[in-house]
Amino acid sequence: MTPDEKKQQVARAALEYVVPGTIIGIGTGSTANYFVDALAHIKNKIEGTVASSNATAERLKSYGIPVFELNSVDEISVYIDGADESNRYLHLIKGGGGALTREKIVAAVSNRFVCIADDSKLVDVLGKFPLPVEVIPMARSYVARQLVKLGGKPVWREGVTTDNGNVILDVHHLEIAEPVKLESEINQIVGVVTNGLFAKRPADILLLGSDTGVKVLD
Repeated sequence: MTPDEKKQQVARAALEYVVPGTIIGIGTGSTANYFVDALAHIKNKIEGTVASSNATAERLKSYGIPVFELNSVDEISVYIDGADESNRYLHLIKGGGGALTREKIVAAVSNRFVCIADDSKLVDVLGKFPLPVEVIPMARSYVARQLVKLGGKPVWREGVTTDNGNVILDVHHLEIAEPVKLESEINQIVGVVTNGLFAKRPADILLLGSDTGVKVLD
């Protein structure tokens, strides 16, 4: 199977985790897009959605699926999103699509986080995929110097502005043996909005698309 076929496979499988009559959270990226496409077939079963990016919100609206602002919602039953990397503890690297801050907020609000990905995303040690860090623009150079001190090689994602009006530094050459610790350390740097490590609040379930079917890790 191709990577796209595997993504479609897990997107369909994730429908089983949708709680009828509730508001669900939806992430950003190619795998999340496939989930939105699948969700359109059962859209009448849910009250609506909260989207982690403007792009996802527009895709949902194109199918006639209601999109709510997070501040108007008391509870999100489940958050469904992809990942750029996952280890076997369901610690994730996310943010390749630039929506890491809103993704982290929606995940924090949700009762359950179901991550969907193809099996190439499962790794023993996080860090081969560059770690995205969202940064207040005026702090970009300062934050980059601090990230170097942590052992990384930050690269400014030029030409990219997040939905929050900030910039992204992609940190290369990290071998992340302690994801929870590193997530906290980076978030303590003045000027950092957040980073793409989802370790303090990992996924609850990981669905992996593979040649032999969907694998479930929890």
